[in-house]
Amino acid sequence: MPVTLLGAAEIRALAAELDVTPTKKLGQNFVVDANTVRKIVQVAAVSPGERVVEVGPGLGSLTLAILEADASVTAVEIDHRLAERLPATAAAHGVADGALTVVDADALRVTELPGDPTVLVANLPYNVSVPVLLHFLETFPSLQRGVVMVQAEVGERLAAPPGSKVYGAPSVKAAWYGPWRLAGTVSRQVFWPMPNVDSVLVAFRRDPVLPGGESPRGDVELRRRTFRIVDAAFQQRRKMLRQALAAVLGGTAAEATAVLERAGVAPTARGEELSVDDFVRIALAV
Repeated sequence: MPVTLLGAAEIRALAAELDVTPTKKLGQNFVVDANTVRKIVQVAAVSPGERVVEVGPGLGSLTLAILEADASVTAVEIDHRLAERLPATAAAHGVADGALTVVDADALRVTELPGDPTVLVANLPYNVSVPVLLHFLETFPSLQRGVVMVQAEVGERLAAPPGSKVYGAPSVKAAWYGPWRLAGTVSRQVFWPMPNVDSVLVAFRRDPVLPGGESPRGDVELRRRTFRIVDAAFQQRRKMLRQALAAVLGGTAAEATAVLERAGVAPTARGEELSVDDFVRIALAV
C-alpha cells in the first residue's frame, strides 16, 4: 500500500485531538502543504533504503514524505504527545512496520540513534536550529548529508562565505563539517500557523578532510581548539585579531601576533575575513 501524506484539514484535526496548540516557545509551525514536504525530500535526494533522521517531526507531514520515498526514518521528538501519536499516524497512512522509529527526547541531549542514519532532513525551529545541527554533526559521524528548513536569517548565516555581512561563528562552525548552500525558499503560506518570517532550505554535505587538507575533520581536540578561537574572534568582531584573540593565544597582543604570523594570518585582519581553513591554521599554530 502506498504511503499517503497529511492534508491541512487532517493536520488541524490531529492537533485538536491531541490538544496541541503550536507554540512560539517551541518554534512550532506545522507544514500543511504536500508539495513542500515532497520538495524537501527531493532536494535531499532521499533514496529507497536510506536511513534518515528527522528532528522535530511534529504531526508527521515531512515524516510521511520521507517514508513515501521508501526510506526509513528515525524521528526525534521532544513533545511526548506528538511522539506517542506519530506511529499511529504513520500506520494509518500506509507506513510499513519497522520503517519508522520514534525517539521521545530532546534532540540536544540525544547521543545515540538506531541504525546509524546517513541523512538529516528536518524542519527546525529558529531558537534551536544551529545548536541542533552542530550537535548532530558532532555526535553522529554517520551523517553524510542533509537538507533542513530554517528561518531565512539562520539559513543565510549557515551558508554565508567569509566577508559576508551575516558571516559569523555559526558559519565557520558549520563549514568545519563541509560545504553548505542555500537550496530554495519556502513560502509562509505553507505553514500553520503562518509565521511572520521567511524560511529557506539549506543543504550540506560532510567532507572528511578540512579545506586545506591539514587534518581530518574528525580530530576532536583540533575542533574544540578551533571553535574556541572562532568564538573569541566573533565575540569582538570589530577588533583586529591580535586583540580579539589575545586571551586565547597567550594572553597578550604580542603573543597573539606571533601565533597569527606563524599561521600565515595577518594580525590586523578581523574574524569575518577568515575562512574555516584560516581558523584551523591558527589552531594548529598555537
